[in-house]
Amino acid sequence: QVHLVESGGGLVQPGGSLRLSCTASGINFRIYKMGWYRQAPGKGRELVATITSDSSTNYADSVKGRFTISRDNAKNTVYLQMNTLEPEDTAIYYCNAAWITLVRVEYWGQGTQVTVSS
Repeated sequence: QVHLVESGGGLVQPGGSLRLSCTASGINFRIYKMGWYRQAPGKGRELVATITSDSSTNYADSVKGRFTISRDNAKNTVYLQMNTLEPEDTAIYYCNAAWITLVRVEYWGQGTQVTVSS
């Protein structure tokens, strides 16, 4: 059974920082492309950042230079370091694990709330 468990969300003031973690179980973590997505109230889910099995990264333009995605294959964990947070970053953040072969196999975490407010 596959589980992706996020942690690290919370309430932070504008300009502050948070680090999200997502620990996976039930998959061969090191071969999966890992990602963070977010969904703000009234909006669709959007990509925040991804990291491939060989640690190549990709970021949404809105978070470039502020967020950093990383992975620790020994701990089956992917991280999202979020700096200089803005109210527009307020959303539920979801962890995603994707393995693309002939089909796309993917899993989602339950989400963690990030609120940026003074």
